[in-house]
Amino acid sequence: MKTMKSLALAAALLMGATTLAHAATEVKMTGDARVYGNFFEGRNFTGWNKTGTKTEDNFEIWERFRLRSDFIANEGVKFRLGIKVEDTWGHGTFTAANPETAVQVDLAYLQFKYPGTDIEITAGLQDVNLPQSSMFYMSPVWSDKMAALTIKAPLIENTLSVLTGFGRLIDTNRTYDTTTTQVADELDAYFLALPVTIEGFKATPWGMVSVAGRNTDYAYKDTTDVAEWGNNFNNTLMSAASAANRTSATGLGRWKNDQNPYYWVGGAFEVTALDPVKFYADVIYGAGAAGDTKAAKREGWMVDAGAEYTGFDMVTPQVFAFWSTGEDKSTSNGSERMPYMRSYWGPGNSFLFDNSQELGKGSNMYVSPVGNYGIGASLNKMTFIENLTHRLTFVYLRGNNSARAIRYARTYLSNSYFSMGHDLTTNEYLMGLNFDTKYMIYENLAAVLETGWAHGQFQESVWGHRMVSQADSLGNNAWKVAFGLTYKF
Repeated sequence: MKTMKSLALAAALLMGATTLAHAATEVKMTGDARVYGNFFEGRNFTGWNKTGTKTEDNFEIWERFRLRSDFIANEGVKFRLGIKVEDTWGHGTFTAANPETAVQVDLAYLQFKYPGTDIEITAGLQDVNLPQSSMFYMSPVWSDKMAALTIKAPLIENTLSVLTGFGRLIDTNRTYDTTTTQVADELDAYFLALPVTIEGFKATPWGMVSVAGRNTDYAYKDTTDVAEWGNNFNNTLMSAASAANRTSATGLGRWKNDQNPYYWVGGAFEVTALDPVKFYADVIYGAGAAGDTKAAKREGWMVDAGAEYTGFDMVTPQVFAFWSTGEDKSTSNGSERMPYMRSYWGPGNSFLFDNSQELGKGSNMYVSPVGNYGIGASLNKMTFIENLTHRLTFVYLRGNNSARAIRYARTYLSNSYFSMGHDLTTNEYLMGLNFDTKYMIYENLAAVLETGWAHGQFQESVWGHRMVSQADSLGNNAWKVAFGLTYKF
């Protein structure tokens, strides 16, 4: 009886505390859901994973649900909690019998304005996207969640503002290192952007510095096959020699320094003064491990540019191009490709790149823009019937990488650092075509159809007979058709 009374009292106290919290805090919820079937044939142009050790299933059904709850104390203070469930039907959470529940924390941050000002401070797991002109979706250097402290502040009203912050991307050993010898096991980032807006023109110069520890675990943790490109830090930050021998005491590309700085500087530009003709461009330079061994350093450029005409009611034509430095003939002198970390970049919803696809997982060919160059065109926002829009995009690209460097790296250093169809030599090309359609059933419910085709030509002396022969058996083609529903609330 005493136990029952104690439980009743605890429940009453909890309900009372909850009622008081609700009285003081406003809760708002937003979110989205998507469910779609995805037919994909010829992933990586072979129908295999990138190392040729697994074969693809052509059809799967993906489901994702995200819920974002804002706990608002007043107009200046809130906390956002975002959760996500994402998997294929019949796997993990969506298994009929004995499901493996996998609810992920997607966002978790405190946000407030400094009293009496418009200075906004955000601390916690949040979206951090380095500046990029809007034609090219998001940044090829970093566009993802980050546990960070960021500050946004206006400097000149409606003209100049500042965004700055610090993020800890990886802390491998957390509180204690594995022995009594302290090691550098963190990857940190410091970033700054200064958006400038005047009539008809917007420019955002920006920079980021990242400090990379030699004993940090840079391996990508997502083991799903569609994410195997994974933006693995070993591959995206380091030279081929470093990725193979980073922690070794000897060997080409070994890190002699406990910590190596990486840095990026860039600018995003948009010109609307000649509206309805608008121009977009980005310039980025990145470098890292410059003070380490010669084979460990990595540096490079990437630029893109595009234009669109918005004067038509039924379509917006767009043209665009990009260029990025590639590997020279030697691996022993480091890498000439721009380092990056979390890349989501691409124009026109292109089927080749991981960018703005609404039906996300398993949605594209995951081609890297770094080390390649290309041109393309898009007929965007085509509309002939109310609530029905279309987009048609074509992209052609070639490699800027020496075949000799990739061949050597794959043979003697790391077979997975470069991958066929993801990285191109100067003798290889790809082309991709996608046609996408969206019908708004209701204001917040849409039916989406995304289709894509890609074709490539590959060098057998670089990738080997087995991989190239398998691609030839599929005509060097890849196909995707995805159809589903998206709901936003």
